[in-house]
Amino acid sequence: MNAPMSKLENRLFYAYLLLLMWLPLPMGSNRVWAEMIFEIWVALLCLLWLKEFYFNRVALNKVFSSASFVLWVLVVWLVYVLFQLIPLPVSFRQFLSPESVVMYQQAGNADWAPLSVLPYETFLFWLKSMAYVVLFALTLLLVNSKYRLVMLGYTLVLSAVFQAFYGSFMTLSGLEYGFFIKKFAYEGFATGTFVNRNHLAGYLEMVSAVGIGLLMATSATKDHGSTWRHRIRNVLHLMLSQKLLLRLMLAMMVIALVLTRSRMGNTGFFTSMMIAGLITLAVFRSQSSSFGQMFKRNETRSAVILIVSLLVIDLFIVGAWFGVDKLADRIEHSSLENDAGRVEVSINTLNLVRDYPIIGAGGGGFHVVYGRYRGDGIAQYYDHAHEDYLELMSDVGGVGISLLGLVVLSSFWAALRALYRRRDRLLRGMAFASIMATIAILVHSTVDFNLQIPANAVTFMVMLAIGWIALNLDSESKKRVRVKRELAQ
Repeated sequence: MNAPMSKLENRLFYAYLLLLMWLPLPMGSNRVWAEMIFEIWVALLCLLWLKEFYFNRVALNKVFSSASFVLWVLVVWLVYVLFQLIPLPVSFRQFLSPESVVMYQQAGNADWAPLSVLPYETFLFWLKSMAYVVLFALTLLLVNSKYRLVMLGYTLVLSAVFQAFYGSFMTLSGLEYGFFIKKFAYEGFATGTFVNRNHLAGYLEMVSAVGIGLLMATSATKDHGSTWRHRIRNVLHLMLSQKLLLRLMLAMMVIALVLTRSRMGNTGFFTSMMIAGLITLAVFRSQSSSFGQMFKRNETRSAVILIVSLLVIDLFIVGAWFGVDKLADRIEHSSLENDAGRVEVSINTLNLVRDYPIIGAGGGGFHVVYGRYRGDGIAQYYDHAHEDYLELMSDVGGVGISLLGLVVLSSFWAALRALYRRRDRLLRGMAFASIMATIAILVHSTVDFNLQIPANAVTFMVMLAIGWIALNLDSESKKRVRVKRELAQ
């Protein structure tokens, strides 16, 4: 069932888009005050939508209902994190987390206490998790038409293009400003308004997938004549088409991605594009053999040309002008010896995980708990583990990371089903975007902490939601009147 029209609900959608554009600006929202703005913004959007729901001006749609399993898993996740904050007797804690009992006893508390060794940090972690879950649900509810899905895609792309242009300009000009302040780290590298170049790379690799998805969805009508007039007409059509604009924006993002010199950011981008491309080609081939004329060879051929052109043009032409050789040099000199600091942090974090294997030390507490496990060879302060999986394991244990893994796998499977089942170009393109973005950030997370940055975590949640939207959104043309009404408001 599709939600009825509501003027306020329409405004909520644009407020939602504005939030997505705002989040990367204040240092990726990786500051307490920026996280507070994010959480208040999401809470207001949720409360206003619930008000409309109470007065029967909106309703739960098909996309939201179809994702009920993953929504329930996310609810269980929130309850689980809250469980870390509930005071429990020593005997129960001794069974679930013996190390936390030792920590509280050393602090002089041998009685009832929570499982988290840092309850205040875990409470902040829970608030942020709540905002992520609510935003995921709002994405399913508000992006309820193809028009809105396109708007969402272009909002993310325009936000990333701004980050790419700003980051590239600051690096190439030597001005080196971040978010209204002089950069204090990563001078000479593109960071946009993020602090860390790897986080800009993580943001760009996810949103680049959206740009490619939109490019796949944009069908260009060609005049197949062989005369010079036909060829000129085709060239003019390309120059005035959305495809050229999207291609230029993708090139801008790739330039900035190269200028970040992020090894795993660039590796994640190109690896995810190749894997997602191979998956798409396999789907097209299987459907061509199964359904005959429904999927013609030119669709498979156009997909091959698009993926190959993106790889060749971006890597060998655009990258050659903006220092891909320097990036290759960084990758070539990657070794256990050169990255000994990160390796030792990972080893120390593994020791932390062994002490809190089931429940974890408490969400958001890594930057404090890690100090007890830091070896003598680590002089630098680490507030993150530089590996999302290890940090999440140390925070929420095996139970928590299993719940999160279930959310990601379910959403990835929804995107794969959408790529196979849907016949609509837009929905197929956005399914591709969800698949590519998921692979990219999962690869990048093996050596970085993108998912600890609110702007990137939110973008990832949106990309997971897009998989469900691509699978279940109504693609029929009977919504034209509704789209016109949305445009008129």
